[in-house]
Amino acid sequence: MSMKILLPVDGSPCSLRAVEHMATHAGWYRERPDIHLLHVQPPVPIAGALAHVGKETLRSHYEEEGRPHTVDAQRCLEAAGCAHTLHLHVGLPAEVIVKVALELGADLIVMGTHGRGGLAGLVLGSVANQVLQKAECPVLLVK
Repeated sequence: MSMKILLPVDGSPCSLRAVEHMATHAGWYRERPDIHLLHVQPPVPIAGALAHVGKETLRSHYEEEGRPHTVDAQRCLEAAGCAHTLHLHVGLPAEVIVKVALELGADLIVMGTHGRGGLAGLVLGSVANQVLQKAECPVLLVK
């Protein structure tokens, strides 16, 4: 059975380096890994202007907003011949990453040390740090 790898991305250069690492090193595994590309959109406050918008419209909005953050990652994986499944979720990134990893039965999470909100001066981005602390499977962080 192939290894399940969760690959969270946010469109940042650091998350793309994690994707490039995965694409370059997929051959390290005995069988081609089962790669799950994940993007987590932060939720829009519902109480305000979107209170009157239907669930389908909101789902469409999140998908439209999330897809551009996965385009480069998908291209990179496809160019390396790495099949993958795309997951678009809404919520707090660290919580969703840990939850999806558990639901998928992921063997490994591969992610960047910093995302779009990360400051290069920090030792470790807050999302990466939270995932590292809460994940039940190993986490490979890529600088």
